[in-house]
Amino acid sequence: MRKEFHADYYQAIIQLRPADKKLMGFVEEFIEKTDVWVSKMIHLKTGVDYYISSNKIARQIGKQLKKNFHGELIESRKLYSRDSYTSKNIYRVTVCFRLREEDN
Repeated sequence: MRKEFHADYYQAIIQLRPADKKLMGFVEEFIEKTDVWVSKMIHLKTGVDYYISSNKIARQIGKQLKKNFHGELIESRKLYSRDSYTSKNIYRVTVCFRLREEDN
């Protein structure tokens, strides 16, 4: 049974700093291979933010970015809610990947 979510639903944010075509292509290709959706994509002066529907996939993307590109990976989480049935905390994850200056 699949849950239905509203169009703006997200569990994780992937932040790419700066917005590099190679990085964006890598992330978008990775997302296409999974059943995850992007609820919104925000272009900023400093980079791009992808709001996606899976914490697990966001963390996997972060690890693959770190493995394939030279940069810094920062993962953080923020308490979002609490499950009323299981009483477990529900977190939203932010994965920030920064390219090194010499690689820009």
